[in-house]
Amino acid sequence: MRKKVFFILTLIGLLVLLSGCMDINEPINSESTGIWNEWFVYPLSQVIMYFAELFNDDYGLSIVVVTIMARLLLLPLNIKQLKSSKAMQDIQPELKEIQKKYSSKDANTQQKLQQETMALFQKHGVNPLAGCLPIFVQMPILIAMYHAIMRTDEITGHTFLWFALDSPDYILPVIAGAATFFQQKLMMAGSPAAQNPQMVAMLYIMPIMITVFAFFFPAALALYWVVGNIFMVGQTLLIRKPMMKDAHTGGDKK
Repeated sequence: MRKKVFFILTLIGLLVLLSGCMDINEPINSESTGIWNEWFVYPLSQVIMYFAELFNDDYGLSIVVVTIMARLLLLPLNIKQLKSSKAMQDIQPELKEIQKKYSSKDANTQQKLQQETMALFQKHGVNPLAGCLPIFVQMPILIAMYHAIMRTDEITGHTFLWFALDSPDYILPVIAGAATFFQQKLMMAGSPAAQNPQMVAMLYIMPIMITVFAFFFPAALALYWVVGNIFMVGQTLLIRKPMMKDAHTGGDKK
């Protein structure tokens, strides 16, 4: 679990570094060069502009639509993550037995512990890193969205609901942090991660980070985060309900 937390923090750090290495003050257009600009930022900027034109230059509504589209693309990965989390929860009794059997700290015993643990994962189709995959895919999308918003001149001067899209807001960051916390809390509910101190710490650290960042970023980016997390909450509830129903049905048959 520590490796997973370290992996997530390292990924965030690398992407922040990547973001910082690019000039956010340079407008994005068809003449922008570089793989990141040509394949990620510019196409995303064009998609935002396309939907804004459909909605009478409503760039806020366009960002909402693009966010939902991005979440739908990630849906298969998120379903896989939830199934893996449920499978991990189901094998906890067997996993604890293996850990009890190989409780000695010598190298030979620890090697056997790892071998039997991996065999157990393979038997039940559990991937311990499945939870990292959606994060791995989502973070580049978030950074690309950040650059598309910051570098698309057409967004400047537009408003949505009560806030200006091109300026920081003071209410939306709090909503973004709360939505992040609730989404993560829902994902962890009933899973082994809820008992892990590192993951519990991440439950609070991530919403705080999102809230602080959102105070300095354009409100359009916070809007993306709010809509994305609300979508994730609904998605998790819809996917988990039939999964839990199947689990209870299976228990009744036994």
